[in-house]
Amino acid sequence: MGITQALRRSEWFAQLDGKALSALAQRAVERSLQRNEMLFSAGQEASGLYVIVSGTLRAYRTGSDGREQVIHTETVGATIGDLPVFDGQPYPSTVAAEVESKVLFLDKQSVRDLCLSHPEIALAALQVLSKRLRRCAELVEKLSLHDVGQRLAELLLAEAKSTGESGPRGIELDPHLSKERIATRIGSVREVVSRALARLEREGLVVSEGRRIIIPDPKRLAEYIK
Repeated sequence: MGITQALRRSEWFAQLDGKALSALAQRAVERSLQRNEMLFSAGQEASGLYVIVSGTLRAYRTGSDGREQVIHTETVGATIGDLPVFDGQPYPSTVAAEVESKVLFLDKQSVRDLCLSHPEIALAALQVLSKRLRRCAELVEKLSLHDVGQRLAELLLAEAKSTGESGPRGIELDPHLSKERIATRIGSVREVVSRALARLEREGLVVSEGRRIIIPDPKRLAEYIK
């Protein structure tokens, strides 16, 4: 995918005309990331934002006990590290690649100038940040009100919708979704996730084969959350 095409897929820049988009593409710097490679860390001085060209990135915070809590994950077309463009503060979370990924870097001054000359970019950015704020509020609600089994079921259904593949036994999830990674996504630890997964399996809601998880009936699993 070319740089201009990648920028056009972003919610921030989709409305730009061809001339402005080409000018922005000339300022973009491409970077490749290996799986689990860090893009930037929480508290690091922010120099700009990134547009995801391929792969998936996770934003997380690490507690004093070393445990990760994933705040949000983003994939192709999304921006990440965008909040400091407006508030001038350091990056609020650490970001690393879930899988091999490619991003485009845009320095914050270029993005600010673009927002001033193209107000539609600022409105698109507000929409993106508003969606992310709502997702953070939903995360707080889940961690506060839902038990680990329910949070696990929600995550599995979300993964089924985004990356799952239909097979003869149901929807098969990406085997790269390890129990450790699941734990960081739902605010738990590997041992508790293993017990919750075993409980779902005993109730016939999932089938677990090593790292491969199969959801025979998504509607039944959704009922478990209620």
